[in-house]
Amino acid sequence: MREYDTVRAIQWHNDALYLLDQRKLPQQIEYERFETAERVAEAIRSMRVRGAPAIGIAAAYGVALAARQRYQENPRQWRALIEQDLQKLAASRPTAVNLFWALERMRAHFQTMSGNPVPQLLQLALQWHEDDIAANRRMGESGARLLGSAKGLLTHCNAGSLATGGYGTALGVIRSAWRHGVEKIFATETRPWLQGARLTLWELQQDKIPATLIADSAAGWLLRSGAVQWVVVGADRIAANGDTANKIGTYALALLARRHGVKMMVVAPTSSIDWQIDAGEAIEIEERSPNELLMPYYQESGAGIDAWNPVFDVTPADLIDAIVTEKGVVTNPGPHCLLAVK
Repeated sequence: MREYDTVRAIQWHNDALYLLDQRKLPQQIEYERFETAERVAEAIRSMRVRGAPAIGIAAAYGVALAARQRYQENPRQWRALIEQDLQKLAASRPTAVNLFWALERMRAHFQTMSGNPVPQLLQLALQWHEDDIAANRRMGESGARLLGSAKGLLTHCNAGSLATGGYGTALGVIRSAWRHGVEKIFATETRPWLQGARLTLWELQQDKIPATLIADSAAGWLLRSGAVQWVVVGADRIAANGDTANKIGTYALALLARRHGVKMMVVAPTSSIDWQIDAGEAIEIEERSPNELLMPYYQESGAGIDAWNPVFDVTPADLIDAIVTEKGVVTNPGPHCLLAVK
């Protein structure tokens, strides 16, 4: 059954990876074919594919494509040759830990493989893709149960099917909550790429779930109104103490939520937890080109005009009421809290 779950941004068929170009949504629905790891890395870097779980899944398929190319070049040396492909994939986006998790998981199987590695690596990628969808459904139900009698939800950025293998993390909770009686769903625009306006609303529209768009700067006034009881977001990386990196603006929402008695939920698979990082201060925050903010008003920075464009921020664990994973729920996260879902 795929009720309220009609979007798939990542597809494998005809021996190639197909990615929905999310830069063109909602005006165009266009899938592009990828046959090399280098092009998959470029798709991640250019944000054709985005969202931490989706980046990890795309990278896993990218490894399978790289193995096919390198094994054809030299069946004896493919393990050495493929390292350059893994480096290109790893360099595509620095903040989403799922990318590095996927690459290391794939690399861990290299030494046990004999003969052509492609069928085994492709099967791993396909299985992780399916596992991600199943995990999202579990998180959706777990998160929906936490909402209690809440009638209004606010989400930021896009943490839905477009950002995952399917169903979504934060949007998975919202999909499940809609089935269970939540009445009002709000989404921020999410500047500067407008993932909330272009992607989240489009996803919900595909599933015939009504939603209301707000400007990012309207969030405080909305929370003050009492129309929202929970803010529900995804995560690109979670430190071991529960500090969470997510789309820029999440930290501000968490502060506003605490001020107005609104609860804050982070929904992410355990692959988003970076056990090597003790706290959020150590999370590398990606900064993108100033032109993403300046255009179309100014052609480029210079002549006294510049822009600061961090893509993510870090919300401290003490501003988060619940972290929902596929292995369980952690409420009121703090030091060592995530060991329960490791």
